[in-house]
Amino acid sequence: AQEQEYSRVIDTANAPIFGVDVNGKVNVWNQHASSVVGFTVEQTFGRPFVSDFISEDFRASVQEVLNKALRGDETANFQLPLVTANGTRVEILLNATSRKDAEGRIIGVVGIGQDITARIA
Repeated sequence: AQEQEYSRVIDTANAPIFGVDVNGKVNVWNQHASSVVGFTVEQTFGRPFVSDFISEDFRASVQEVLNKALRGDETANFQLPLVTANGTRVEILLNATSRKDAEGRIIGVVGIGQDITARIA
C-alpha cells in the first residue's frame, strides 16, 4: 500500500521525475516528465536513459552523476539537456538521489527536476 501511494505521488508531482535501475534503464517516468519531454511512460520504460534521452555532448557527465548516485553520492542542482520526442532539447535542473530497497541496498537512481529551458534561453 505504501509503495502504491509513493508511486501515485511521483506520478502526479508537478515536476519531471525520472528514475533508472542499476543498469541505467528507465523505470520511473512521471506524467510531468511526459509532458515536458513528449515521451510517454510506455515509450521510455526499459530504455537506456543516457544514450536515448540525453544529448550526446552531455552523456558522459550525466552518466557520472548516475554512477555517483549508484554509489550513494547524491548530486544537487545538476543541469542536463533532455532530448524531446520532436528532437528539440529541454534543460532540466536535476537533483539525483539513490533509490534503496527495504534492506537499504541501492537499487537505482531517481531524479527530481525542474524545467529551466525558458530561464536560460
